[in-house]
Amino acid sequence: MTDYNLIFKQAQALTEDVKWDITLFANISALLYESMEDINWAGFYLLFDNELLLGPFQGKTACTQIPVGKGVCGTAVKEGRIIRVEDVHAFPGHIACDSVSNSEIVLPIFCGNRVIGVLDIDSPIKGRFSEEDEKGLGEIVNLIERCKETLNTDR
Repeated sequence: MTDYNLIFKQAQALTEDVKWDITLFANISALLYESMEDINWAGFYLLFDNELLLGPFQGKTACTQIPVGKGVCGTAVKEGRIIRVEDVHAFPGHIACDSVSNSEIVLPIFCGNRVIGVLDIDSPIKGRFSEEDEKGLGEIVNLIERCKETLNTDR
């Protein structure tokens, strides 16, 4: 079982004095990858010109571009909501970046009222993600959203 209280405290420490959003995303993806059991990918896709581009992550190489509305990540952006998928092979339009992945959770990241990217986590275990994961990861995303307000996002 994942200790989201501990992960949140560690994530808070990682957000202190961070000056660049890529640094934040890199450390959070590493923290989640190291802290969660039965996952094979944890990372971020960032929105540019109506397309998600691969950001910092931990795991195998990944798809580099995902159109809004396509796959689990693109659908989460289009609908502006968390999507938890028990079996990715049953998800219409699923984009298989890693054939080992069987379940997925994607959380949109907002800046104001607009989505700026997603946190994406994959697992080789079907049905891996629970309501507890959704709640705990949601708190991490909320922390990122609060931190993003003060970060340098110039690229």
